[in-house]
Amino acid sequence: MCPGTFVSNFNDMNPNKLLWEKGDFTQIAATMRDSGEALVQTLGIQKDMLVLDLGCGDGTTAIPVAKLGASVLGVDIAANLVKAGNDRALVMGLTNCLFKEGDVSSLADIEDTSFDLVVTVFGAMFSSNPAEVAKEMVRVTRPGGRIVMGNWIPDDPTLVAQILNVCSAFTPPPPEGFVSPMLWGVEDQVIERFVHAGIPAANITFEKATFTFNAPYPPSAFVNVFRSYYGPTMNAFEAAEKNGKALALYQELQALFNSQNKGGGDAPTSIPATFLKVTVKR
Repeated sequence: MCPGTFVSNFNDMNPNKLLWEKGDFTQIAATMRDSGEALVQTLGIQKDMLVLDLGCGDGTTAIPVAKLGASVLGVDIAANLVKAGNDRALVMGLTNCLFKEGDVSSLADIEDTSFDLVVTVFGAMFSSNPAEVAKEMVRVTRPGGRIVMGNWIPDDPTLVAQILNVCSAFTPPPPEGFVSPMLWGVEDQVIERFVHAGIPAANITFEKATFTFNAPYPPSAFVNVFRSYYGPTMNAFEAAEKNGKALALYQELQALFNSQNKGGGDAPTSIPATFLKVTVKR
């Protein structure tokens, strides 16, 4: 299958789309490039493989995969990130890497068993329909192929889980029926979802790994990047401002970022975050 055959087909008012288009995740992604490259080196990419990257953002995973010679289709719900990814690929001369808008829980225009590898790094986990995400990933992966997910882990002591924990204390409770994206970081939940999608439990393996955020500025400035550009944090600050608690939220996040910075001194910032790497054999 040629990556160019995918056509988006989803509701523009999807709340997930509104969330991820709200800010500019490229500002966060810029601090994740080194770890993205390192993760790709563990995927066994070979020239001429067909790879699907779901929730691809602007290509932190997809572009390093394409550099290794695979043909890559990146799918993301946010139009601004899709444009940013295509712009990056164009600048790098990567004609084997294409980004398209789409909902990872409904890949209706992708044929069955189209890809050798389906990868999603902190992307598909944020879909509001995890059961359909699992089914779709299995459906579009060829027999003998693989699915690899990188998922944040609930209540993990490292950065991202703690950001979400801090922010949740300043935001209204989620609506009835809300399924936390962090459940993708719970092994039993992952097994249940893929078994329901037709994968034997024995074909699902797990390991914990680390993504490191590296920025040439101090942790306090990194907090401001999250405040200004990361949709969930932006929502938390909007809610906190209505209650006169924005300063308290900022101070909690600043203490968190400072305590976890391994960069030495005030700058640069280097903060590791633990995630669950899931590998599924089709």
